[in-house]
This record gives sequence, structure tokens and C-alpha cells, in this order.
Amino acid sequence: MISEQVETHFRIVRFGLFEVDLEACELRKKGVRIKLQDQPLHILRVLIERPGEIVSREELRHRLWQPDTFVDFDHSLNTAMMRLREVLGDSSENPRFIETVPRKGYRFVAPVHQIRPETPADFAGTQEVNQATLPPATESKDLDQSTGDVAAAPTTWTKKSYQISLFPALAIVVILVLLTAIVSSIFFRLRPDSIFAYAPSKPITSLVVLPMENLSGDKSQEYFADGMTDELIASLARISSIRVLSRTTAMEYKDSHESLGKIARDLGVDAVVEGTVLRSGDRVRITAELIQVSTDRHLWADTYESPLDDVLTLQNRVASAIVEQIRIQLTSQDKTRLASRRLVKPDAYEDFLKGLFYWNKRSREDLLKAIDYFQLAIVKDPQYALAYAGLADCYGILGAAIVGTVPTIEVAPKAEAAAMKAVELDDSLAETQTALATVQFNYKWDWKAAERGFRRAIELNPNYATAHQRYSLYLTAMGRRSESLLEMERARSLDPLSVSMNFSLGWRLYMAREYDRAIVQLNDAIEMDPTFVLPHIVLGQAYEQKEDYAKAIAELEKTAIMSHQSPPVIAALGHVYAVAGRINEAHKILEELQSESQTGYVSPFYVALVYAGLKDESRTMEWLEKAYADRSNSMVFANVDPRLDNLRSDPKFQHLLERMKFAL
Repeated sequence: MISEQVETHFRIVRFGLFEVDLEACELRKKGVRIKLQDQPLHILRVLIERPGEIVSREELRHRLWQPDTFVDFDHSLNTAMMRLREVLGDSSENPRFIETVPRKGYRFVAPVHQIRPETPADFAGTQEVNQATLPPATESKDLDQSTGDVAAAPTTWTKKSYQISLFPALAIVVILVLLTAIVSSIFFRLRPDSIFAYAPSKPITSLVVLPMENLSGDKSQEYFADGMTDELIASLARISSIRVLSRTTAMEYKDSHESLGKIARDLGVDAVVEGTVLRSGDRVRITAELIQVSTDRHLWADTYESPLDDVLTLQNRVASAIVEQIRIQLTSQDKTRLASRRLVKPDAYEDFLKGLFYWNKRSREDLLKAIDYFQLAIVKDPQYALAYAGLADCYGILGAAIVGTVPTIEVAPKAEAAAMKAVELDDSLAETQTALATVQFNYKWDWKAAERGFRRAIELNPNYATAHQRYSLYLTAMGRRSESLLEMERARSLDPLSVSMNFSLGWRLYMAREYDRAIVQLNDAIEMDPTFVLPHIVLGQAYEQKEDYAKAIAELEKTAIMSHQSPPVIAALGHVYAVAGRINEAHKILEELQSESQTGYVSPFYVALVYAGLKDESRTMEWLEKAYADRSNSMVFANVDPRLDNLRSDPKFQHLLERMKFAL
């Protein structure tokens, strides 16, 4: 039988190299405090109260969650236990501290010691316990081997002999904690269906939504969980007073084992949202948690469920709950956006998520798949604005000269039609405004309309990194260099781990003639993804502008092989060959481009670039006129491209820019 004798002055429990300060609610290792979130710490306290005994999962549920709470308990407990084991350096296969008892629960298996400070000073809540005052190690090899005088012999709990000692001071502490919880729940209007809800200790102005975990067990449903992450990010991003990191950066942590604290510190955010998605038939259940990093506290967690056709409203409900917990001031526009109700047909929504999945991969083949899925979504729900915006973006990229596989004149009308329909259906979305502004910039060359559209998109969603990125592109084309760089820095701050954003900043620096900074930034982008072709191209061009032709040629020759001789790369290589005086090789590039144009599409702008390097102004202008007639979107940078500087004084070139309505 377990003895329940009460001992006085009991506050610290020690096992191995660790100790738990029950009064200060702290875990320490060798006297140094270890950060541990509330849930794992509470589980540890429950287990060390009854060492050697099985504590059932149901009992842990009763101790940690209120009876009327709706929560994915199994996942939450498993996650908390995983974090606890990580901190302790323990494992379920070879447990040193916590043993999993299949189908029953958990058992704390290490020897446990109570420490009884003898002087009042020993009760200071923030005082660290000196290792010399702890009891010497006994049976376990894991125990600390330090020795020294001990003020009072500890009571030891082992597997064979259990003696639980609780003294009145501990009871007082428990009562105070309970009273504090009651007062806090009243003060902060704790909702009865929440797991917990604490006020943040300091204002939260930035957060990241980590990829939501797919609980279906079906890998083919990953696109759905990723889509739910995207939607929650989009819902929160519409709030103007918080900075919400973008999807690309969040997805870098998919299946990551990094601690939440490290993730938040690396990203420079105040809070982290994580959760799970379970889809069953035509219903969706989302469980989300909000953790403040500075305190390692779970501020809030809740579970929501809805039919699949009302999933967008469900996302807004989750976003509203998070906003309520971080207690930010909402503008009237913010409130309207969160209260908006958008219904979508379940089959159309599923196709849209699949389209989004392939869109994010960005290769030509994946863009074509994305187009198919967006079109399917539109057939099933002709009022689906975001599907039209996705379709417009896909056509826009396929027609971009940097891809160079489809004539601009062929896809531009399709991009324009889809973008205009998207705005017609819903002009309150940053995505639809950005899609239309991109068409107006790339293909219509309607500079004023493009700027209005980009600025409107940013006003609607200041956290939409793509809107900042494309507005920066527009500013570059207009020669507004400092504004462009500032806008691009904003875009990157919202999506710091995106290789596209990091490349884009390097490209803007190149266009701003800041070649040394561009080289550093482009190398950073290459380090993030060495297989991404675009930063290699611009890096070669930056070396060329510094007249380091050997490095420029080496970089571009390597990239030509990597890209399978894609027209953008070999055109850049042909230009630097010509500038470096390697005329024969430049002419071979011209032959290669013209041969390629017989079987596939090659933008006339690329041929013009090689002639520009050869300083053949007549042939350069001939091919630039063809690019103009073709509406090649590379022409939007003719006003600022360093490789065309030798044409600036040519009246024909100036007339071409005037026809494009550039402000000269």
C-alpha cells in the first residue's frame, strides 16, 4: 500500500540530472532552467506524483482538460509527450524516465527524490538550486555524481518503495493556482469550449502558421491539409495590424522536428499557430493551438468542425478566435473581412486545392496541371473567384519570357479574361486584384492601372507577399529603384525562407546597379536551392556588369547545362560572349536560338540581347521591334535593363520606349 505521509517543506523533485521546482513551475537540468511548454510540464508533474504507477491516458485527460472540452485529445497528448521526451532526452523505445504502457498509459520509471530546504531562503521562487546541496546519486547511472553536504536527507521514491509526500504548503500552492485560474478565466472570458486561454504577457504583432498535420493517414490527402494551412494564413493575413508570414516560409517547416521556440526565433515572430486537419466524408475538423514564444505558453487551443462546403467560413472562425486571443485592435475593414461568408461547392474546392498544390511547384508541367484543376473548379463552381485568379496567374507565368515556352500573345488574352472575371466576382480579395494588375503590367502595359491594382491589393491584404513582390517589379520597370527595393524587402520579410523572394531581391539589386549587393544576395538564394536556375542567370549577369567576364561565363555555362540549354540562359551567355570579345561563340548562340525557334517558342527579346552584346544596333532594334509586336513581357524592363545601355541615345530606341509610354 502506498504511504501518504505528509512531510513539510517539500518543494523540489529530482530525477537524474533534472529537477522540477513545483512552486516556480520550472524544469531544470544541472540547475539551469529548461524552457518547457505548459502541457508537457503538467504531464511531467502528474507522472512524478506517482512514480512507478501507471497513469492512464484517460486520467491525464481528466487532469489536463476540462470535461466539456472538445479537442483532438489523442493528438494533443501525443504531441505534448513527444515534446517532453525531447527535452528529457528520452525515447519510447528505450525509456530512461517515461515508459509507455500500450493501451493503458504511461509510467515514470526513474528514481525520484524529494528535496526539503531547511531555511526560509530556500523557498525563494526564482532561486536556482546549487548542485552541491542536492542529494548524492544512488542507484541510477543517469544521476548526477556531485557530492556535498545535504541539509536534510531526502525521501526517495523508487520502483520498489513509494512514499508520496505532500505537505500543507503544496496544498496552499495548488489552491492559489486554482484561484488564479478561476480569476483569469473570468477576467479573460474563457470560452467553455476552449482547452485553455491565457492573456499574452506582451503584445503579439507577428506570427507564423505552421503546416497543419494531416490526420487522415492517407498521404494522398496532403494537398488538403496544405490547403487548409494556406486558407488559414490567408484569413489571418487580411488583418492589417499583425504580420503573418507567408505560405512558402511556413511550408519549410513541414514535418520539421525543430522546437517551436527555435522556429519562432529563426523567423523573428512572437507567436506560432499549429494544428491538425481531419477530413471525413463531407466534413472537416480543424484543431488549432496558439503558442506565445517568449513565455512558451499555450495561449489558446480549440477544435472546429463544419461541412466541406462551409470550410472557408470555418477558417474565418479559427482566425477570429486567434485574433481575439492576441487582443489586437481591429479596423472596421478587418472586422468585415473576418465576418465575410463565402460558400464554395465541395468538389470545386477540392479541385482548387489541387490546383494550388501544383501552382506552388512552378515548373511548366506543374503549371499545366494546375490550369487543368483550376478549370475543373470553375466548371463545378462558375462563381469561384479564387479559381479564376489562380488560372490567370498560371497563364501569366507560362507567358513570361523567363519561362519562354509559350508565346505571350497566345496566353495573354487567357490570363486577362480570367483575371477580369476574378475581380468581377470578388473585388475584395488581394489575390484577384493582384492577378489583374499583373496582366495590366506584363501584357497590357497599362502602367497606371497596374499600379492602382497592386496598391489596392496591398491595402486589402498588407500581408500578401506576392502583391508586394509584383508591385516591386512594377517599380523597377518604372525606374523607381529605392521604392522597389523597399517594397521587395517588405515582401521578403513576410516570406523570408522563400527562394523566390530572395532571388527577387537579388534581381532588383542587379537592376538598381548595386552589383556587389546583388552578388551577395543571389549567392544566398543559390545556397537555399542550388537547383533554382534564375539566381544563377542573374549572378552571371552581375559578374558581367562588373567586367569579371571569366566568372560570368563560367556561371552561365554551368547554368546552361543545368537548364538543358533553355533560351533565357543561352541568350544571357551569348550576350556575355559578345561583350567579352568571343564573337564566334556569340554567333553560335544566335544560330542555336534561331534553330530552337523552329521547333519551339523563343522570345525575340533573347535574340535582341545577343545582338546588343555584339553592338549591332540595327539588328538589335529589328528584334526588339519583333519583341514589341509579340508583347514579350521582357520588354517592360527595356527602360532599365543594363544590357541595353548602349542603345539609350538611339532615337529609334527612344521612340520604342515612348510607344510603350515609359516616362523618359
